[in-house]
Amino acid sequence: MLIEEKLKNKGYRLPRRRSPTFNYLPVVVHDNLAYVSGQLPWDDTSSSLIKGKLGSELTVDIGQKAARRCVLSGLSVLLDAVGDLQIINRVVKISGFVASAPGFNKQPLVIDAASDLLVELFGENGRHARSAVGVCELPRGSAVEIEFLFSLLEH
Repeated sequence: MLIEEKLKNKGYRLPRRRSPTFNYLPVVVHDNLAYVSGQLPWDDTSSSLIKGKLGSELTVDIGQKAARRCVLSGLSVLLDAVGDLQIINRVVKISGFVASAPGFNKQPLVIDAASDLLVELFGENGRHARSAVGVCELPRGSAVEIEFLFSLLEH
């Protein structure tokens, strides 16, 4: 089944690709690797961003929703760069950053939502290496930011 069909069956859709505001590329493909720059949890329907800190303003559930949105944004920019999500061979690594209030230490639980979605979409090839880090602040006041490394099939 196509990745887009799996997303639709799960009630998700890819958001529109957002152009970078600063001086970087959203995706760099080198050899058979696609490096996807950090993605924020935008909502395509309202163009809103999940903002705030986990452990004070936001619950783990909201953080997990933000992590899933980051996956959708990452897949959207990757699709724009390579033209077809079916060329994804595997998810190699994700690096998750969680805006955290002092004492909050459930970053792995927040980023698990992104990991779970990737495994649901790509099966065993969705299992990946990962970092889940708490930070004081993220761009635009975002709750979560995730960057991705994908291996692509030869094309």
